Amino acid sequence: MFRENMEADVTFDSDDAGRFDPDTDDAYSSTEEMAVVESPPKIISRGVDVFYGDTQALFGVDIDIRPNEVTALIGPSGCGKSTFLRCLNRMNDIIDGCSVRGSITLDGRDIYAKSVDTVHLRARVGMVFQKPNPFPKSVYDNVAYGPKIHGLATDKDDLDAIVHSSLERAGLLDEVKDRLHEPGTGLSGGQQQRLCIARAIAVEPEVILMDEPCSALDPIATSKIEDLIDEMRNNYTIVIVTHNMQQAARVSQRTAFFHLGKMIEYGHTDTIFTNPNEVRTRDYITGRFG
Repeated sequence: MFRENMEADVTFDSDDAGRFDPDTDDAYSSTEEMAVVESPPKIISRGVDVFYGDTQALFGVDIDIRPNEVTALIGPSGCGKSTFLRCLNRMNDIIDGCSVRGSITLDGRDIYAKSVDTVHLRARVGMVFQKPNPFPKSVYDNVAYGPKIHGLATDKDDLDAIVHSSLERAGLLDEVKDRLHEPGTGLSGGQQQRLCIARAIAVEPEVILMDEPCSALDPIATSKIEDLIDEMRNNYTIVIVTHNMQQAARVSQRTAFFHLGKMIEYGHTDTIFTNPNEVRTRDYITGRFG
């Protein structure tokens, strides 16, 4: 009865416009303060086309990749997701006959500008490949290689600190601390992949690209890599290509679905997997093709 009487007594007059109402304005202000303001995109892709000779592999890809998030690229084999991933640090430059059109910016700067040093770019945007590819060097030298060539260490103590820190951040230090001077190729598959991650982060990148990093690993090693990815996003922007739908759902905050060279849909991972806008996205996720 009290609520009914209260509501009956409430009237709105045009003269009330602009007046402060403690019952509504306070609540509105609190809601505003609680709203999450997204950071500007770390990477922006606009109208990206990729050609291998006369064959077009990507068609007009537009995507904003947010900092300190994991963005998953999914889609059937040959859809262009790995091709797009390689565009983000210009790894396609080393493929004969490959040409890229459109615009990709990193922190607002065009990475395909003639003035861009690709060595420096690939230090900022590191890459972890599908199969572990440690150098035929010791565990220590695998991680120390990048800091040495980029001049990040002034002396042996600095280099030791970088190596130990990188291995620790990759979740590998405890497992190899007594094997630092043994060949990296002597580690297990999962350890080798984490060594490659340590090698990538040793040069302090801002972005890490991962091309199916768990496809050659067993479930236990895969779980460790996924846990590591979740921890790493606090410090890095991560873009991962995966065929594993469950993995994309577990590790990413946003997901882009590619098909036949086009990005069909991009959004928050929860939405993509539970309520996609595109029929093709739903059909792929539910296993109707792919």
